Amino acid sequence: MIVCIDSGNSRIKWGVHDGAQWLAQGAVAHADVEQLRQLLSGWPQPEKVILANVAGAEAGTRIRDQLAPWLPVFLEARSEAARCGVTNLYCQPGQLGVDRWCALLGARGLSRTAAIVVMAGTATTIDTLDADGNFLGGMILPGGELMRRALAADTAALPFAEGRHTDYPRCTDDAIVTGTIEAQVGAIERAWRRLGNIDKVCLLSGGNAASLAPHLSIRWRSVGNLPMEGLLRLALEA
Repeated sequence: MIVCIDSGNSRIKWGVHDGAQWLAQGAVAHADVEQLRQLLSGWPQPEKVILANVAGAEAGTRIRDQLAPWLPVFLEARSEAARCGVTNLYCQPGQLGVDRWCALLGARGLSRTAAIVVMAGTATTIDTLDADGNFLGGMILPGGELMRRALAADTAALPFAEGRHTDYPRCTDDAIVTGTIEAQVGAIERAWRRLGNIDKVCLLSGGNAASLAPHLSIRWRSVGNLPMEGLLRLALEA
C-alpha cells in the first residue's frame, strides 16, 4: 500500500493506493491537519508514504507529526532533472515547484502525446510537455479568486466580485469575473497554439478547473489530481 500526500497552498490532499487502483482519496485544510491522524487508524502500515509539499517547512513538519508512526517509510518528492520519462528543462531543475513537477510526471503517465498541463488552484500553472517528455517551460498566474481579491484590495471602487461569466458583461461584478476567466483561458489557449498543429491534449486539474473548462475552445481532459498521479509514479519507481 502507498499513501500519497499533496500539501498545496490551501489544502492537504491524500490518497491511498494498493498498486492497482486508488482505494480512497480525501483532503483537509491546513488548519485541520490533525485530521490526518485518522489515516493511522483507518489503514494498515503502508509500504511507502510520499509527500509533495509547497506549503513551507512548518506545514511539512505538522504533517509528519500527525503521521509519526509512518516516518520510517516516509519519502519526500523533489524536483529533478529527469524522472519517470520526463526531462526537466528548467534553467535550474530543482527550483521548479514540486507540485508542478509531480503534475508533469502524472501527465506523462496518462498521455504520451504533447500536453498542456494546467493546475487551477490558488494559482494557475500552465506547463508544456512535448511528445518526447521534455518539459519545455510554463507559466504561473494568480488563480481566479486571487485576481478578484487583488482588484478589491488595490482599487478604490471595485468590489470582490461575485458575478458570472458572460460574453458581454453589463455590470461590474460580471465584468470582473468574466475578465479573470478569460485571462486564464486565454493563457491556456495561447500555450496550446504555441505547440502547433500536432497531436496534443490539454489536461486540467485543480479545484478551479471546473470553472475554466466550459470556456475552453480546445480539446481538454479533466484529471482529478495530477500531482497525486505523479507522486504515485515516483513511489512505484523508488
